[in-house]
Amino acid sequence: MAPGGEVPVRASEGEPRLVLSGVAKSYGRRRVLNGVDLTVRAGSLVGVVGENGAGKSTLLRVMVGELTPDGGEVRRGGEVGYCPQETVLNPLLTIAQHLELFRVAYRLPDAARARELLAEFGCADRLDQRAGTLSGGTRQKLNLVLALMHDPPLLVLDEPYQGFDWDTHQRFWRLARALRDRGQSVVVVSHLVHDLGHFDAVHHLRDGVLREGVPAA
Repeated sequence: MAPGGEVPVRASEGEPRLVLSGVAKSYGRRRVLNGVDLTVRAGSLVGVVGENGAGKSTLLRVMVGELTPDGGEVRRGGEVGYCPQETVLNPLLTIAQHLELFRVAYRLPDAARARELLAEFGCADRLDQRAGTLSGGTRQKLNLVLALMHDPPLLVLDEPYQGFDWDTHQRFWRLARALRDRGQSVVVVSHLVHDLGHFDAVHHLRDGVLREGVPAA
């Protein structure tokens, strides 16, 4: 397999949904990823943590296919739902218009799942509100809903609870567990370490290498 090559993965329950093997990435002379290995299986909730500047954003972009690695192999099993830290919202569009835009992009027959998710986050009554008038936390809720509404088998979420109040934070983790229990694979990338108890497995990115386990203090 050529460097940066991608091979489709056929995933069923418990089988790999995302596999990174020996993934490397440099910017000029700076090596950011130095042989990263990671396997995310169906029905798992996986955390990737690391300090700011550790290379988490680069790793995340490689995971979802936004960035081609210099070396190694990336395999994905099916569609990916990607929730970036920066929202993908148009401030002039309403919530309802965002749902319709993404419904068409995902080729969904309706936006029923998105409306269910909005209700879970307490936003079902804000469909006619423009994104530019929403609070930071509510924009992040919509950002997350847009990533989840097509029910992809693999979800990669970058700091997904940023700006959430405590109640919404708890709702997020209930939803993440429910998705995991339905057989979806959920990867949460964060610099925070206080949520480690929610994960089935935790990986710590340091010095360009991903190591399993809780990072040392």
